Amino acid sequence: MTDLPILYSFRRCPYAMRARMALIVAEQDCILREVLLRDKPDEMIAASPKATVPVLGLPDGKVIDESLDIMRWGLRRNDPENWLGAADGAAADDLIAANDGPFKHHLDRYKYATRHDTDPLAHRSAGAAMLEQLDRHLATRSNLLRDQRSFVDIALFPFVRQFAATDRDWFDAQSWPNLRAWLDRHLESALFKAAMVRLPQWQPGDAERRLLDDRKAVAG
Repeated sequence: MTDLPILYSFRRCPYAMRARMALIVAEQDCILREVLLRDKPDEMIAASPKATVPVLGLPDGKVIDESLDIMRWGLRRNDPENWLGAADGAAADDLIAANDGPFKHHLDRYKYATRHDTDPLAHRSAGAAMLEQLDRHLATRSNLLRDQRSFVDIALFPFVRQFAATDRDWFDAQSWPNLRAWLDRHLESALFKAAMVRLPQWQPGDAERRLLDDRKAVAG
């Protein structure tokens, strides 16, 4: 087990979520250490001083501490659903950039309005305008770039999930039938359920858990 990569993760973090989902699809096993963001282990901070999840430490000492880079690392080793091929182009880049930039900005200020001292409804409205674009994007296909899920779907899904969960009744009342169906399919997928297994907080000296422990292969 010492020859496996070590993944520091937080179950509900959307960045960590998409990294775990990609690693599971790529069948890239690793030691999974569940952390609490208010109680980050020294080992994680030593590996990545910016101290944000996810952090993937490789056996050769290299550290990958950006979620998209972790996704790509796993999929370059094994990409059974051709996620990277589907994500090779300007359309994919634009969708991810919009999600990780302005949409995440509005999501944080909608969900955590007190922390940011912002008007949540203004940021909900701005985020909703971006979700309307995704709904139109999904009008002619089941997923964002093709009918099968791909890199872009999993890169965006955890953030749309978080936005929707802030007020699901409001979200469901919007005229976004394509987006709502897309979200619900991913919420019910075997992949998402495998990525969301609950683990206790990791402490030094604990028996190590592996990402692929008790997780069955996940098909499309």
